[in-house]
Amino acid sequence: MAITVGDKVPVGTLKIAASDGIEDVSTDEIFRDKKVVLFAVPGAFTPVCSAQHLPGFIAKASEIKAKGVDAIVCLSVNDAFVMDAWRRAQNAGDDVVMAADGNAEFTRALGLEFDASSFGMSVRAQRFAMIVDAGEVKGLYIEEPMKFEVSSAEAILEKL
Repeated sequence: MAITVGDKVPVGTLKIAASDGIEDVSTDEIFRDKKVVLFAVPGAFTPVCSAQHLPGFIAKASEIKAKGVDAIVCLSVNDAFVMDAWRRAQNAGDDVVMAADGNAEFTRALGLEFDASSFGMSVRAQRFAMIVDAGEVKGLYIEEPMKFEVSSAEAILEKL
């Protein structure tokens, strides 16, 4: 069962690259007492994710944060090393937190996984975005397969 508006974000652990290595970060730490925009991509370095989804949030980061958002988090079922390499390749700096869910545990807890085995990618996160305030989902925007409309930075800006 997929998470819905009004639900609390499940507790889990994500991995984030830091200057001194890979850190485990609790989702409670990410979302507690903060307003967060989390968006998920099926994979780092994939076409739509690299050409549109992540770049949109990088470009609109200051506008999004001006709406009272404390953090923008990009989630993918990739490892933290890949997420860090993608952050550097996209010149994301510190505007977007690149969160790795390598085993898809958090993605499964959200109920927003899909089987991408036909693409040779195993289990991945669906493309979606959510607005979370103090750990509660206030907005959830899940893309239809092969679409990129409701989870873009521009679409989220309109919802904030």
